[in-house]
Amino acid sequence: MKKFKWKGIFNWGFFLGVLAVLILINIIGALVNVKVDMTEDSRYSLAKGTENFLADEKNFENRISLKIYLEGDLPAEIQRFRNAIEDKLKDFKSIAGKRIEYQFINPNEGHANKKEEYFFLRGIFEKGILPTKVVYVKNGVQSQLILWPGAEVTYTSNGVVKETYIQFLPGTPNGEPMDLNRINPILENSLNNLEYNMLSALRKISQKDKKRLAFLQGHGELNEHETMNARAVLSPYFYLTSLSFNSKESLNELNELDGLIIANPTKPFSSMDLYFIDQFVMNGGRLMVFMNTLSHQEDSLAKNFMDHTIRKNLTLDKMLFDYGVNIHENYVFDRMCGYRKVRMDNASSLSWPYHVLASPSLHPITRNIDPVSLEYANELQLIETPGVKLTKVLTSSSNANRSGLAPQISLMDFQIFGENPAFVENPEDPINKITLAAMIEGSIPSHFINRDVIINVDTLASYIPVNYRKKQLKSKEETKVFVVGNGTFIANEYDSVFRGGKYEYVSSPPFPFNALKYSKVNDVNGRPLIYGNQEFIQNLVDYMMGDNSVLDIRSRQIEFKEMDKMKLQAEGNSIRYINLFLPISLVGLIAALMMFSRKRKYINR
Repeated sequence: MKKFKWKGIFNWGFFLGVLAVLILINIIGALVNVKVDMTEDSRYSLAKGTENFLADEKNFENRISLKIYLEGDLPAEIQRFRNAIEDKLKDFKSIAGKRIEYQFINPNEGHANKKEEYFFLRGIFEKGILPTKVVYVKNGVQSQLILWPGAEVTYTSNGVVKETYIQFLPGTPNGEPMDLNRINPILENSLNNLEYNMLSALRKISQKDKKRLAFLQGHGELNEHETMNARAVLSPYFYLTSLSFNSKESLNELNELDGLIIANPTKPFSSMDLYFIDQFVMNGGRLMVFMNTLSHQEDSLAKNFMDHTIRKNLTLDKMLFDYGVNIHENYVFDRMCGYRKVRMDNASSLSWPYHVLASPSLHPITRNIDPVSLEYANELQLIETPGVKLTKVLTSSSNANRSGLAPQISLMDFQIFGENPAFVENPEDPINKITLAAMIEGSIPSHFINRDVIINVDTLASYIPVNYRKKQLKSKEETKVFVVGNGTFIANEYDSVFRGGKYEYVSSPPFPFNALKYSKVNDVNGRPLIYGNQEFIQNLVDYMMGDNSVLDIRSRQIEFKEMDKMKLQAEGNSIRYINLFLPISLVGLIAALMMFSRKRKYINR
């Protein structure tokens, strides 16, 4: 009788068991999205603020749909960026679930004819998505590709369809294409802003409750047209209004406000005005003051090559002094600076140290943003005040100094310093940094603790809101005041256009120029400087109004590790051959060792 071979059954059972386990692991892996991010900059992880926003169904209960117009036969660099967008959307969907859906669309396919394609692309453009032209060399032939690197976002709430868009890469509306070989810095910047741009669009389209923010008027502040760019940045997230103290109705709005901006006042504040602002802070309001203590005439400076500064005597600075910040009557000048136009025989522009490019700090408001342009900024001095926390948020570089009080300024002021000026004895020493913007937080004392404001009794009854009739000597709760020693950093030029029987105001120069992002005067290479003013005002108002959900996203920094092109050219073929043949050789070596081992094991049996 032939003996039964248990060994064969055991081997087959072991094989089937391993196969079943592998199948089970694959099924679980397909259903469960588990990812371990071991990168130093956490580029594959969502920020905590993003996770909290997506996880809370109250933020958006219905489905948000995204159509991303970045698909097709793309160059490798663009394809990687496209994949990064999809990976980020998968991360969003892993938290939000069915409340987010997305699809990638090739805008150049699926059309019956060229006319239909034209109207489709025109529709994308009218939604706000700008095309990006890219030129590259493939197989020795220069090619041009038109991308639509944006997404259309739609959301339905209470039967109302809302739409917005995301621009992932900057457009090239002027017709000048980008060189693919130089696109890495642009992709790096876009990758840094990817999560923020996506979350910002979701917040904008689904936001229900907005806090109220007012720009104060009546003291020569920047008007509505001079703050068009800043208002456009803030309006999706806040109710914006203008406020003056000239009527009971406008004063009553103080009771409804969450924040107040005073931007570049030029006329003195009365005691009554200061009282209203002070008591707004004492009642928990958030105050943002952007002001200069000096003024001068730019046209006189350009014409005569010099001008005298004049004290504004606003009195608002006295109230800020009691809060803990003293604004000096001087100008800060810095080696890190912008340019100004001049009428000279040997130059049309001049490096101008009074146009300070303020250095961001590690504070969430400014971390990782570009330098903030502050033209003719005053020095701030922080004064220790009980119960108040004072924080430096923007400073000059370490190679900076300050003028005397109410100085005369001249276009020749810095000629004696030469091409590489050292404005201080040790220009590398961080102790030389001068404070240009500061945060005041805590239980702030009133400016009117030891002062009386003269109020007519009849005025008190008919004019002053009830909440402001009893003087608060200290803020009821922890509140915030932010001070910038410059009033014009959010200003834009504007022009009027007569349309439909009335005047409309537009920013000048026209689109695509953005005064909060780019300098009006180019550097020595003919390129505009890039500013962080837009991100600064966004972060500042978010922080002041208590919405910190996006600050940690804006402040993240993800860096591309660019390849060494010379080394790649010299050793590229060797690396390719190693990548191709090394895995095959390892598999062959392991197979040979296994065969040799089995042969030795069973040859004598």
